[in-house]
Amino acid sequence: MPSGHRKYRSRAPVIVGSNPTRPTIEEPLSKRQIIHDKLSKRKLVVLTFVTLDGVMQAPGGPEEDTIGGFKHGGWSVGYWDDSLASEMNEQMSRPYDILLGRKTYEIFAAHWPAVKDPFAERINNARKYVASKTLKKADWTNSTLLKKDVVQEIKDLKDRDGPEIQVHGSGNLIQTLLKNDLVDEFRLKIYPVVLGKGKKLFAEGTFPAGFKLAYHKITPSGVVVANYERAGNVKTGSFASETQTERVGSGRTRTTEKNPVER
Repeated sequence: MPSGHRKYRSRAPVIVGSNPTRPTIEEPLSKRQIIHDKLSKRKLVVLTFVTLDGVMQAPGGPEEDTIGGFKHGGWSVGYWDDSLASEMNEQMSRPYDILLGRKTYEIFAAHWPAVKDPFAERINNARKYVASKTLKKADWTNSTLLKKDVVQEIKDLKDRDGPEIQVHGSGNLIQTLLKNDLVDEFRLKIYPVVLGKGKKLFAEGTFPAGFKLAYHKITPSGVVVANYERAGNVKTGSFASETQTERVGSGRTRTTEKNPVER
């Protein structure tokens, strides 16, 4: 991941012990627990390069991931510019832990320890968690294996005090996160490319969820940078014509069509 710089507002971690709204001992236990969970839970953020048709497979090189006969590896490289580098650097300049799947972990562990710059230093020093049932050990600095109940272990990580948890690459792991509604924010880089084949960011089994746009930018090369934060349930409605009946006096009624935008 290249480096760069851009100003970006960051959020300080919430410390429960210093929060003035921390509940007193007289409050019911269930209420105290709800407030504590809300304050202490940290965000899990997915940072992903994705095409217009939703493919996230092998953005960085031809040999990165050829599973399924994928032949378009490296599709993001031609669109990289200083503006996008600045976005990535800013998004990774705040404190963070990293959560990775096995394949992405092995790619990162083989690359970043040999890089000597401030950007790489932050990655190398960050606390790293790797979700894998096949990996025997994780030797990269500050790495911890998650091997048992991965979903529960990730929930436990989110409920600990600490910085945000960033997920990079890790397509298979992301599907597990999506199925269990564990993603709090997407920081997407949407490329003006259609591939028609490859691993998708949103596959079957994704938990239905609403999101709100928190930030966006378009780079000179046409990449849309868009941050979406979790925002409740999916909102549904209908644009089909509806009629409504209203009483207009003297026992008479009037039937009118209801505009869908007013429903």
